[in-house]
Amino acid sequence: MLQKVVSALLIIAGIIHLLPLSGVLGAERLAQLYGLAFEEPNLLLLMRSRAVLFGLLGAFLVYAAFRPALQPLALIGGLVSVLSFLLLAWSSPTYNEALRRVVIADWLALACLLIATLLVVLARKV
Repeated sequence: MLQKVVSALLIIAGIIHLLPLSGVLGAERLAQLYGLAFEEPNLLLLMRSRAVLFGLLGAFLVYAAFRPALQPLALIGGLVSVLSFLLLAWSSPTYNEALRRVVIADWLALACLLIATLLVVLARKV
């Protein structure tokens, strides 16, 4: 039962990380995701690459949901991802409405990852 809850939490965090993958499709999709114009080619390249990296992390989180041996590594990767973004967002004086939605999604992912981490630690002590 505990493992099923951990798996569900990892899948939720994984899906949240997979959502930006659609940004690889180009500037229009990135603009929908983040509420910004991505007309500068170098910025567009960086953001599309970022979308791929989020896709990889999201896929790994979902995969690890079914591979308990990989769960600690997936949890570390997910926690580093969301905590770094939330810290950067917190230190930013302002951000737009689209980024506010990203912040909310990352808070949800953080909650899932923290609960899953706690459950994994408790399961290993049993």
